[in-house]
Amino acid sequence: MKIIKTKVNFRDKRGEIRDILTHVPVNSITYISCSKGAVRGNHYHKKTTQYAYVLSGIFEVYEQSSTGGKITRKIVKAGDLVFNDKNKSHTFKAIKPSVMLSFNYGIRCGKDYEKDTYRLRKPLVV
Repeated sequence: MKIIKTKVNFRDKRGEIRDILTHVPVNSITYISCSKGAVRGNHYHKKTTQYAYVLSGIFEVYEQSSTGGKITRKIVKAGDLVFNDKNKSHTFKAIKPSVMLSFNYGIRCGKDYEKDTYRLRKPLVV
């Protein structure tokens, strides 16, 4: 898992402009809202990479190799971008009501949402 602190490209009295992703291929962008305590993920993808941009709230993010090993836990908040590579189990838990955008590159999108989603037998977090 890679956490990227996004930066403001331009700011004035009207507001700000911030690049979330640059020079990265994307097949879908998915809006995900979460109530406090909601858990999303507990799966991995064999052919899809994902970036999750936190629009609001706070998440605990967990990641582990799909073959096992150490579980990494990080806290992310609005403005953070999380990268989950192929074959990395990942889970998001909302610490408070939260919203994110998921940028996906690979077959996991639209009607093929479940074709590259492999549920974990043992969740990283519940």
